[in-house]
Amino acid sequence: MTSSGILSLADAVGEEAERSGARSPAVRGADWRTAEVATVDAAGTVTTTDGIPVRRLQSYRRPAVGDIVVITRSGAGSWAALGRLDTGTDGWTALTLPGGWSPQANYYAPAYRLNRDGTASLSGMSVLSGSLATGTVVTTLPSEARPAAQVRFPVQVAVGYFGVMTLLPNGQVQLGDYSGTLPGTGNKWAQFDVATHYRLT
Repeated sequence: MTSSGILSLADAVGEEAERSGARSPAVRGADWRTAEVATVDAAGTVTTTDGIPVRRLQSYRRPAVGDIVVITRSGAGSWAALGRLDTGTDGWTALTLPGGWSPQANYYAPAYRLNRDGTASLSGMSVLSGSLATGTVVTTLPSEARPAAQVRFPVQVAVGYFGVMTLLPNGQVQLGDYSGTLPGTGNKWAQFDVATHYRLT
């Protein structure tokens, strides 16, 4: 082999070492990448599907198995989870209404949205014709939108009558505590718009 051939081989080996080093966090020192959460652990940590224990930033709230997160590694080898990547459009998701209830014309259809600050929001209004009993369930929230404790909002339930909309930890949204005996006929409303923001935890 000529001296020029030896130099070419050495150059090629050196270039490959540089490329390998550029791909390796152990060589670079600091790094960031995406990962999937496999377990949610105690003391503010999660473990990724490739076995890395990662401490969550305070802003990464309500971690869940399957979250796709951004993780970063310091030069000292410590990992931190910066937060969850969006998997949707931040839009509204329709709520399911029980029998007898329907979306009120000219208003937004009943829906919910999860907010980035650890809260959720409800929107829209539904209508029922006839009698409305205390404790009537007007929708059931999906698990991701359920508060950890009861939340109450004042609402108008009929012309000249008011009550309270209560969000329960089991997901039920109930109407009750009416300001008087409701008439047995006429429209009754569930005003979801009153729950503009409520805590999830």
